[in-house]
Amino acid sequence: MSEAFHIISDGSCDLPGDLVQEKNITVVPFYVSFDDEHYFKENEEIGIRDFYQQMVDKKGVYPKSSMPSIQDYEEAFLPFAKQGIPIICICITTKFSGSMQSALNARALVLESCPDARITVIDATVNTVLQGQYVLEAAGLRDHGISYEDTIARLEEIKSTGRIFFTVGNMEYLKHGGRIGKVAALAGNILDIRPVITLKQGEIFPSGADRGRKRTTRKVMNLLLEYLEESSLGIKAYSLAVGYGYDIEEGLAFRDQALSLLQDKGYEIKEIPVYQIGATIGVHTGPYPLGFGIIEKGIRN
Repeated sequence: MSEAFHIISDGSCDLPGDLVQEKNITVVPFYVSFDDEHYFKENEEIGIRDFYQQMVDKKGVYPKSSMPSIQDYEEAFLPFAKQGIPIICICITTKFSGSMQSALNARALVLESCPDARITVIDATVNTVLQGQYVLEAAGLRDHGISYEDTIARLEEIKSTGRIFFTVGNMEYLKHGGRIGKVAALAGNILDIRPVITLKQGEIFPSGADRGRKRTTRKVMNLLLEYLEESSLGIKAYSLAVGYGYDIEEGLAFRDQALSLLQDKGYEIKEIPVYQIGATIGVHTGPYPLGFGIIEKGIRN
């Protein structure tokens, strides 16, 4: 059976390679550099574990990420355009990167040689693990036989429900990236105060701060509970995942704690997938981001 349409995303989606293959998704990688000169394709030329290991080993070195090029997208689009397979391309929020513009420029080039090609580029308005969940919802709609047009419409409907609730190991990388003021960073480093952050509709919002990892992770869980309590849909209507950085053991323990808390609150949930946060957001958060991504499902149970 021929493919109804194909899904492409940039590397900010942070989906594991085996899952990308299983779901028949193409990922166009970001680039990462530790010296401003040598850039490596994430997951192809540098692994995520190696990326974080370098951050841990080289304190005071701040890596940078770079978006996929127009050529990168053009090479991803062309094989499907030539076969007449429609494409949905989902890109990281435009507030964080110009990746979507690269995709739009590539689309224009492809249409010159394949004028009948159908390529829709969507601003996910989110990033990292939450973007991955959004991409998986697109795949789920496709695999349930939902049409190209109806899938696009449903993706537009649900993306405003997406939230990331997370914390970081310290404020150093946020300060370096200009996400917080120097005074706040200095106070945070002296007092061991760590921020709790919400990302929604492409914007970062401060959601509190506290001392120590245990307190900030509890605040992250409380943000999730508040979100679910305000919803009239119930937890089964949502895709929920945990994202972690360098420390998988911490990520798994956080997942187990969250499952226990949700079940104690009466939510019918048996598992939460755990995904590693990649370099695109890791360069801003440092090696120890930890939190949740949640978004309404494309197809409700």
